[in-house]
Amino acid sequence: MRSKRMRVLITGVAAAIIGIYAEIGFSGDDGLANKDPVDTAVAKGLKWLVSVQGKDGGWGQDGGETSYVRKGERLESNGNDVANTAVVAEALLHGGSTATRGEYREPLQRAVEFILKHVEQSPAEGLAVTEQQGTQIQRKLGPYIDTFVTSKLLAELDGTMSDAKANARVRQDLQKCVAKIEKAQLKDGSWNIAGGWAPILGTSMASQSLAIAQAKGAANPQMAMARVDNYTVQSSAEPSAPRVRVGGSMSGYGGGGVGSGSGAGVGSTVTTVDATAVSAGVPLYKKAQELEQLSRTEKDREKNAKQIQAITGQLSDSKFVTGFGSYGGEEFFSYLNISESLHRTGGPEWKKWNADMTAKLLKLQNEDGTWAGHHCITGRVAVTSAAILLLRADREPAPTLQTSVKNR
Repeated sequence: MRSKRMRVLITGVAAAIIGIYAEIGFSGDDGLANKDPVDTAVAKGLKWLVSVQGKDGGWGQDGGETSYVRKGERLESNGNDVANTAVVAEALLHGGSTATRGEYREPLQRAVEFILKHVEQSPAEGLAVTEQQGTQIQRKLGPYIDTFVTSKLLAELDGTMSDAKANARVRQDLQKCVAKIEKAQLKDGSWNIAGGWAPILGTSMASQSLAIAQAKGAANPQMAMARVDNYTVQSSAEPSAPRVRVGGSMSGYGGGGVGSGSGAGVGSTVTTVDATAVSAGVPLYKKAQELEQLSRTEKDREKNAKQIQAITGQLSDSKFVTGFGSYGGEEFFSYLNISESLHRTGGPEWKKWNADMTAKLLKLQNEDGTWAGHHCITGRVAVTSAAILLLRADREPAPTLQTSVKNR
């Protein structure tokens, strides 16, 4: 009888020990194999970004201080810049932090302060929000990419700040950016301004920023939105590469413009190049912009169904998806446009694209949590931020954007 009780006791103790180890293995080991690989990758990327934030709250091409720059990475400018900082702020925001809550609330606040100071110090006239020129991201996406990315970020932050004063400040600076963008629109409806390798990506970000600002009620850029819609429709229908304007002809330059959104400039020189030059001759960049612009609402998708089908049909072509032939920052930003478009409608095309993209990104991540471009935009800051945004695409509701005319 006594030996039977002893066996029961030993069995009970063993079961308890097994239970303890099972609990440790299955619920206490959040950082290892049992965690979602996407969450792990995003967490590692965000942790690295925050670890290399500059003392001034900003980021540059490969980190916020020169000591963070990789050996062998050629810096194309010194100091932290607005565009890289705004892209990181987007990653922090979509990674789960806001200006009032989240693990990286304070780094986001510092980044926003860095950006707002630049916007507020910039003159009302002209498209620039920073005096810094020649950064890697400017040379690839256009000289005013800082303004476009900042406008998009501030539109997303609008109404989410800690108090009324902070919200009013963000709204005022957003409206300043929107006014700059409207005045600088080219006659063809784009923002394919000379000075960048693939300015079509700048046009995409400028247009998205206006759409988000409009949806938030912060601005009403109807004319500018209608013109970029028209530009995109015409561009997508062109069978060959005609001559288009990609420089000058911006109102608000060379002595002032003739009206917000008119696109009629004075005193500036127009540069003409082949249409393929707006996307560096890489079809992916241009088609990704078209897909995002043409699919924003259900009515857009009905109206532009033929063009959308033609573009999505190319996503099974690995050569098309690879873009330039290797993965640079331009590819990552183009993938973002495609993800945002497909996510709006869901279905098998979105599921396949997102699964393929997720697998690709997980494979490309470096041990330190970063992603780096293999050509053009090589800096870890912009590319890591874009990768995080891509991985988070299916974790958030699909963005709803208004078009140029309500209920058209």
